[in-house]
Amino acid sequence: MNKFSSFVLSLVLAFSCQAPKENLLNTDEESIVGQYGEAVNASGAITVDDMFKRLENGDGFDGKVVAEIREVCTKKGCWMTIALPDGNLMRVTFKDYGFFVPTNSHGYPVVLEGLAEKTVTDVETLRHFAEDAGKAQEEIDAITEPKEEYTFEAVGVLIKEKA
Repeated sequence: MNKFSSFVLSLVLAFSCQAPKENLLNTDEESIVGQYGEAVNASGAITVDDMFKRLENGDGFDGKVVAEIREVCTKKGCWMTIALPDGNLMRVTFKDYGFFVPTNSHGYPVVLEGLAEKTVTDVETLRHFAEDAGKAQEEIDAITEPKEEYTFEAVGVLIKEKA
């Protein structure tokens, strides 16, 4: 490989491993509030309770929902959870891993836009999520069965200021 090719390859690798500017993971609270992914507003958003009723009736949900972020992937903000009325948490992932949210955004109110449905999550993915959440190896190893759960794939997220 000649010097020019090596230089171009190193530039490509350097820039491909960087997060988009809007998704840089900052620790100050001012940077948490904002838009991630496609632009979202609260107009027409429903409550988690209303979304849950639709899901329980066997309907999927495609739209906006208002919730509070419970957990966030501690590694890079590639997923979050919101609480459901039945006491379970619903995992929210981001379409095509196209964006992330700040890793310290738990506890913030959020408007999500996307698709919620009942899915079966395989053991490997459940273990991956547990690892991302910082669970102990013992807890990770205890995951041996797939899990039927409600999941949400967001195309956009609006994180609002805490009340």
